[in-house]
Amino acid sequence: MTQTRLAIDVGGTFTDVFVFDEQTGKVFVTKTSSTPSNPEQGILDGIEKAQLNGQDIKIFSHGTTVGTNALIERKLPKTALITTKGFRDVPEIRRGTKLDIWDMYQDTSKPYIPRRDRFEVTERTDYDGNVLTEIDEEEVRQLARKLDKRGTESIAVCFINAYVNGANEARVKEIIQEELPNVYICTSSEVLPEIFEHERMSTTIINAVLGPIISKYIHNLEGEMEKKGYEGDILVLHSGGGVMTSSTVPRYAARLASSGIAAGAIASKHIAKLCGFNHAIGLDMGGTSTDISLMYDGDIRITKDWYIEYGYPIGFPSIEILTIGAGGGSLAWVDEGGSLRNGPQSAGAVPGPACYQRGGTEATNSDANLVLGRLGVDLLDGTMKLDKEKARQAVEKIAKEFNYTVEEAANAIIEVANANMCDALRLISVRRGYDPRDFALVAFGGAGPLHGAQLAKDMDIPTIIVPPHPGVAAAMGCLLVDVRHDISKTYVKNVHHVSLEELENEFSGMEQEAEKLLEEEGVGSDQSTLMRYVDMRYKGQWRSLAIPVSDKLQSLDSVLEAFHQEHQREFAFSDDKQLVEIYGLRVTVIGTVPKPEFPKYGPAGTLESALKEVRDVYFDGKFVPANVYNREDIPVLSEIQGPAIIDQLDTTTVIPPGFTAKVDVYRNLIISVNK
Repeated sequence: MTQTRLAIDVGGTFTDVFVFDEQTGKVFVTKTSSTPSNPEQGILDGIEKAQLNGQDIKIFSHGTTVGTNALIERKLPKTALITTKGFRDVPEIRRGTKLDIWDMYQDTSKPYIPRRDRFEVTERTDYDGNVLTEIDEEEVRQLARKLDKRGTESIAVCFINAYVNGANEARVKEIIQEELPNVYICTSSEVLPEIFEHERMSTTIINAVLGPIISKYIHNLEGEMEKKGYEGDILVLHSGGGVMTSSTVPRYAARLASSGIAAGAIASKHIAKLCGFNHAIGLDMGGTSTDISLMYDGDIRITKDWYIEYGYPIGFPSIEILTIGAGGGSLAWVDEGGSLRNGPQSAGAVPGPACYQRGGTEATNSDANLVLGRLGVDLLDGTMKLDKEKARQAVEKIAKEFNYTVEEAANAIIEVANANMCDALRLISVRRGYDPRDFALVAFGGAGPLHGAQLAKDMDIPTIIVPPHPGVAAAMGCLLVDVRHDISKTYVKNVHHVSLEELENEFSGMEQEAEKLLEEEGVGSDQSTLMRYVDMRYKGQWRSLAIPVSDKLQSLDSVLEAFHQEHQREFAFSDDKQLVEIYGLRVTVIGTVPKPEFPKYGPAGTLESALKEVRDVYFDGKFVPANVYNREDIPVLSEIQGPAIIDQLDTTTVIPPGFTAKVDVYRNLIISVNK
């Protein structure tokens, strides 16, 4: 019986492959080019490069940017919205807010469904769920025939107050399926039965525009994997930090809008726990952007306030990830006021940084790191050569603007990039009520280990963790997740007027729905865990907090106390004399997927044998000699004093003066400031 586990993270530029052999404990990693026009091809190329047959694979799990890219590029199927009369323009009106409230000329992106494809029907349900106006069947059938003539491929149905009673939506879906059996259709009462018209409609629309795209992608991938001999489930990572099987992915397509991004946060959580840390901040720095996540008490922060394009929220729970335009390819530039800036503009893969010799002429973070000696001229085990002279020429343009030496300009570029990332780290920690000094920083991605130590020093974070394969950590994260579904429901009541029996009935109904989803995916009840949450807020407030509750509630007193404590931590304020109301109920069901157990290693070889060279590296205003090591040859339990550089296939780790790095038994680098 084969014991190989395959995890793949499909990015916009590269597809990362992580293979774990349970029998030998060996790990194989590689990268292939992504193929946006045919997304499953990058996966197949990765499998071929790993020299795997379908029969070799026990579990196949992956994250994908198919949904994210489709929304950003607006390469969407012709989709229609059917809504209650008078609500056709909700996607246009939104909340009337802007991403930058001070920029009066900034326009929000256009709706995913243009006005000409949004239709109204006669129906009405009141706030309490009573159907005031039934569906006119003939009106709906005529509309269906019109949509057929217009070549509609997908339909979103969202009626006023359908979150309380979705009967009218369900009837419309039945009629349209009779008329148009090949059209994808979803209703808001199935997708997200929650209050607030804009958020519910936006989520349903995004689910509808992505439905045909995701369905086609999964169908094609299943067919190709069957040809290779793979007979198991294809697991797909979703925004909430779990996976879905291919059978349920098309139904909740909007959950894949941040599939690839979530993988890095999950990897960060696993790596930190492996190293004995329950509080950790993940820093996933790639070529274009940096994704930052936070784990507290062993749990990653979850949010329901997220989007791919501002103005069009997605109401499914998602791992809270803060993304900024800071990566190896981020461009250095001077603004109109004469200040040095860094990003969010990027050189991208083409033309790329100047040192890549692909036509780029502007200075990037990679060019600056090369000038400072932190990057070597050989990358990817020597298969990629960097041109240091071209890097110097690019950085020299910045140097002339400020009358700096080239090295001073390169150092300034890195300092500005680090300052941008520190601002983001503060946003996700300090501004959430967390003290960075209580956390470890997990630095990964192609560029994270280059900057991790200095960022930790600037933020007073005592420990930096660099995993064994930082460049493909996100792919590894795909192997470390369980099947997960989140069921939510709006339930607004004063906490003192809630019937525990009624609350129990509501939770029981949601749990049955969650268990049915797991059953469809072939996960038995003995492998599942159910968790309940109550969304609570002070009466009159807008935002709520999710408070975990136990099964078979006997009293809400402890839940109320937990709410006050969490409110104090999150907002530095609480008032136990204020009225508190329940805003919503949530059930999370997790179907356990067996996780790989990574082997421990013993000492082998010597640190001297891992030494490649001694190179001058720029720190604190001057060049100092630094040992350069090959990471693959560094023995477990070794200790390396900074300044030092550690090279490997997928990244470079910088250990500045005053830092010490130790290699643990899992081959993680644990870097700390000398005391």
